[in-house]
Amino acid sequence: MMRRPRINTAVLAALMTSTLVLAGCTGTEDTGSGANKDGMIAYLNYPGIGGGSAPQANYNPYLDASRLRATDFVYESLYQVENNSCHEVPWLAKSYTWQDSRTLVFDIREGVQWNDSKPFTAEDVAFTFNMIKKYDVLDTRAVWPDLESVAATGGDKVTFTFKQPGASAFTRIAAVPIIPEHIWSKVADPAKFANAEKPVGTGPMTVKSFNPQQLVVERNPRYWQADKVKVKEIRFKANNGTPEIEQLKMSRGEYDTNGMFIPDVKKSYVDRDPAHHHYWYAPGGVISIYMNLTKAPFTDSAFRRALTTAFDRQKVADRAQLGYVKTASQSGLVVPGQSQWLPPGTKDEDRIGYDPKAADAALTAAGYAKDAQGRRLGKDGEPITFKFKVPSTYTDWVAAAEILVKDLKDLGLQVDLDRTTPESHDQDRSIGHYDMIFGVHGGDCNIYTDFAYPLGSAGTAPIGKRAFSNEIRWKDKATDDLIDRLRVATSKEEQKTAVAGLVKIMDEQVPMIPIWYGAKWFQYDTSRAVGWPNEKDPYAAGGDNLILLTHLRPAKD
Repeated sequence: MMRRPRINTAVLAALMTSTLVLAGCTGTEDTGSGANKDGMIAYLNYPGIGGGSAPQANYNPYLDASRLRATDFVYESLYQVENNSCHEVPWLAKSYTWQDSRTLVFDIREGVQWNDSKPFTAEDVAFTFNMIKKYDVLDTRAVWPDLESVAATGGDKVTFTFKQPGASAFTRIAAVPIIPEHIWSKVADPAKFANAEKPVGTGPMTVKSFNPQQLVVERNPRYWQADKVKVKEIRFKANNGTPEIEQLKMSRGEYDTNGMFIPDVKKSYVDRDPAHHHYWYAPGGVISIYMNLTKAPFTDSAFRRALTTAFDRQKVADRAQLGYVKTASQSGLVVPGQSQWLPPGTKDEDRIGYDPKAADAALTAAGYAKDAQGRRLGKDGEPITFKFKVPSTYTDWVAAAEILVKDLKDLGLQVDLDRTTPESHDQDRSIGHYDMIFGVHGGDCNIYTDFAYPLGSAGTAPIGKRAFSNEIRWKDKATDDLIDRLRVATSKEEQKTAVAGLVKIMDEQVPMIPIWYGAKWFQYDTSRAVGWPNEKDPYAAGGDNLILLTHLRPAKD
C-alpha cells in the first residue's frame, strides 16, 4: 500500500533556499567525485543504515528488525528472483530440478568462498535450513511449514523434500540467506546472536566500519563474481532528518540512489541536475476496487463486468497519482513485468479502457435500467445506493476515489464517498463491512500467492470475521481448483495454463476491478555510477541490490 509521506512544500521551499545552513546540519557531505581511474567506483552513498531507531552492530541475516543494511550485501541466497519481471537468476545454486512434485534438488555452485577464505559447500546450505528449523523464530520466510527435510545428498547437491507438492514455496526457499556452518555451528543461540564481529558471508561486500551515523562496506576480493563488482565501497548514511531533509540530500547529490516519494520529482530532483538525476517508478502492487460480493448488486457478475469500462483509470493515474503510476490490467497481473503469464493473444495486456457508453449499455442489458430521473435501478426497482469507503489521510486515494465516484454517478448510481480513518478502513475491509473500497494485492514474484491470497476461499471468512487475505469474500470452486493446480505445478507450462484460467475468471466473473499499480519509488544519480535499472533497461527492480551491484560501472564524465 502506498502510504507516502506528506511533505510540506512550504517547508521544502525554505529548505531549498537554506543550503548554507543545511550544509552544516546534515553531516553527510563527501568530497570528491567517487570515480577512480582504475575502472572502479570509489564509493557510493546509500540512505539508511537499518537497525531501527537505536542501531547497534548486528549482522544476523534473520533478525529483520535489528540487523543493519550491510547484511544484504554480506549474505546471499540460492537464487535471486528479480522483482521486475520475476526472472529467476541462478546465484549460490547454478540450477535446480524438480524430481517430482515433492522433491526439489539444487545444484550448488562450485568455487565459491566465504569471505574468510573457507570453501562454500552444499553442507552449508543443509546446515542453514536445518538451523532455522531448530530455531523457528529465524524461519522468517516460513519455509518449514512446507518442508519435510533438507539434506546434502552427494557432490554439490542439496535435496529439499516437501510434505506436499512444494512448487509454490520456491521463491521463499530461494530467498533464505545462507550462512557458514563452520561459524554458526559454534553459536550457542543463533536467535540471540548479533554476529557483530566480522560477519562471514559469500556476498560481494564485507563490513569495514560502523558508527550510529555511517555504516561502510567494502568490496570482497574473494567474491565468486568479483570481476562484475566495480564498487569499492558503499557508505550507508543514517536517516536523521525529516522527509524534507532527506529529499534535499537527494537533490544535492548526497545519495547515489534512494527509494522515497518525492512530490513533483522532476522539479525537485531531476531539474536540479538533468544530466545525472533520474527516476524510474516501476509498477508495484495492484490497487483494485473491492466490491462486497455478499451484497446486491455486487453479487451479480453482469453488474460487476459492466463496471469494468466505467472507470477513467488514466485520469486516476494522471491526476490522483501525479502521473507516476500506470493503469492496471484486469488480469490481476503486474504488467509489463508479468506479461509472460498472460494468455496468448491477450490484447493491450488486458487493460480495459474508459467507455462510459459501453458501461451504460451493459448495465441496462443486465437489467439495471434508469428511471425518469436518470437514477440507476436495481432488480428490486429501487435506486441503487452504496458507499465508497476511503481512508481520509491517504490524499492520493481520496483523489482517486473522487474520480471513480463521479464516474459511477455519471451512470446514475447513487454513491457517497465515505471518509474514515486508516485504522477503521482496514478493519472494515478485513471484516467485510463495506460496499466498495480499495484493496491492494499481488505485485509479488510468487505467482501462486498473487492469486491465492486475494481469491482463494481458504483466505476468507464470514462477514464480521477477519479474513486472512480474501477480503472480497470470493468463493468459487473453479477458482479454488485452478489455484490448487497452480500450487502443485512444477513446470512453467502447467503454471501458465492455471494462470490463464484465473485470468479468464478475472475477465469474465470480475471478482475485483484493478485500477492502478502502486509505484516502486526509485531515484538514481549517474554522477559516479551508470548501469542502474531503468524503464529502457528493466533488468531488475531498484531494490534488487545484489543484481544491481553486478551491473554498475563507473561514470565517464
